[in-house]
Amino acid sequence: MPMPAIPPTVSRRTLLRWSSAALGGVGVLGAAGCAITDDDSEPEPDPLIAQAARARAEAATATALVALHPDRAEALTTIGTERAEHAQVLDAEVARLAGTTPTDPSSAATTTAAATGEQPTVELLREGLQRSQRSAADLARILQGYRSGLLASISAACAVETAVLLP
Repeated sequence: MPMPAIPPTVSRRTLLRWSSAALGGVGVLGAAGCAITDDDSEPEPDPLIAQAARARAEAATATALVALHPDRAEALTTIGTERAEHAQVLDAEVARLAGTTPTDPSSAATTTAAATGEQPTVELLREGLQRSQRSAADLARILQGYRSGLLASISAACAVETAVLLP
C-alpha cells in the first residue's frame, strides 16, 4: 500500500522569513568585509611629490643648459625660473595637505640634475617638459579643486615653454 503524503511542517511564511534572514546576513557580512582595512598598508604618496621632483629636475637642466647654449640663455633662464617656481608651489601644496611646513628644496635641484649622469641637451629638456605637460594634465583630470587647477596651470605652462620658448 502506498503511503499517504505527509503535509509540510514549514509554512510558506516561515520559509520566506528564513530566506530574508539568510539574505540579510549575507549582506551584513559583505558590508563588513568591505569595511575591513589593512592597517599595515602605507598610504599612497601624494602625486604632487613626483610633479615637484620633475619640475626641480627640469629647472636644473634648464639652468645647466644656459652655459652650453648662450644664444638661448633668455629662454632657458625663463624655463628654469618657472619650473623652480612650480616645484615650490607644489611642495607648498603637499606640505599644506600634510599639515607641515615646506622644506627648502634648492639643494635637491642640483642633486637631481647630477644624479641622472646624462649630459643635458635642449632636446632632453623639451622631452621632459612634454612628459611633464601630459602628466600634469592627466593628474588634473583626476584631482579636484585647487590641486586640479594648479596642475592644469602647470601643464599649460609646460606647453608654452615647449612650443614658444623651445621651438
